[in-house]
Amino acid sequence: MNKKDLEFLKDLTEAPSPSGYEAPAAELMRTRLKPAADSIQTNVLGSVHALLAGKGAGHSVMVAGHIDEIGMMVKYIDDDGYISFDSIGGIDAAILPGMRVDVHATGGNKKTLLRGVMGRKPIHLIDPDERKTVTKMDKLFIDVGLPAKQAKEAIRIGDPIVYGVGFECYGDGFAVARSFDDKIGVWIAARVLEELKKAGGAQGDYIAAGTVQEEVGLRGGITSAYGVDPFIGISVEVGHATDYPSIAKTSYGEAKCGAGPIIARGPNINPVLFERLVAAAEKAKIAYQIGAEPRATGTDANPIQVSRGGKVAGLISIPLRYMHTPTEVLKLSDLEDAVKLLTRFILDLDDTIDFTPK
Repeated sequence: MNKKDLEFLKDLTEAPSPSGYEAPAAELMRTRLKPAADSIQTNVLGSVHALLAGKGAGHSVMVAGHIDEIGMMVKYIDDDGYISFDSIGGIDAAILPGMRVDVHATGGNKKTLLRGVMGRKPIHLIDPDERKTVTKMDKLFIDVGLPAKQAKEAIRIGDPIVYGVGFECYGDGFAVARSFDDKIGVWIAARVLEELKKAGGAQGDYIAAGTVQEEVGLRGGITSAYGVDPFIGISVEVGHATDYPSIAKTSYGEAKCGAGPIIARGPNINPVLFERLVAAAEKAKIAYQIGAEPRATGTDANPIQVSRGGKVAGLISIPLRYMHTPTEVLKLSDLEDAVKLLTRFILDLDDTIDFTPK
């Protein structure tokens, strides 16, 4: 991955954007795609839609990555300056004690980044029976190291909180960050637009969508699918890698980091689209994996499929270790292969292709 693309990925993952607070990441997407897109619109929810106009007769394609991440929110500040909080999306309470966090404070009509520490009684002071259970979030608190008056002046109720960690490359082509779910989808959708532009454009319109509020109910996917109204809609997501200890392949299938993007197959996926994505991967000579999805996928592919009179829906996933933790891990080569796969698929499209299942 070249330096410019790696910096874009780093900036996206480090931009604070819990569901409902996606503006920083959305601005990065708009800035990156301004030179390549024919138009960029942001809807009233905050989802970004960058259009590359088609040059002929072809099906319109929207590739969507959700731009929000899981996080937390300030609920209460006590008289000693300690913060009570609640989760935004699927936070695992078991990993929180001792975690460093960033509070994006907005008190006093100014924005302030405050380092916080997730506090709890030390293990020495916890009763033996309590040690056997996960400490509930309402028993945790955030210490920002400020006197109560100063904390209450700087922080407002509802201010967002994210894990206080950044992006890092490590090992043999791996990277770790707190929010690959789903900044990688935004990165891939944007990179596909740039590659299509470089190739002279596709036959039909292409829309790179950064959807909001996926982690709290697929809301951006619902409204973008309806508002953009593409013929084909493909969600790009993270999927559970099963290449590390304790994950049963008999229950969750096999998915390896570095073995290529996962092409989903199941009732949420148009079967003709699935076969064409497989054919595109083989034509582009990239590795790919197949993921069995026997029910609704829990991604933006859900609302895309049933929008208006129904859409040609697909799902491409990047194998990810340790999802919804501060240390999500993936292989960078899988991202680049997903860009090649989708670019090839879209360049081969025209309006003669029938996606009706037979």
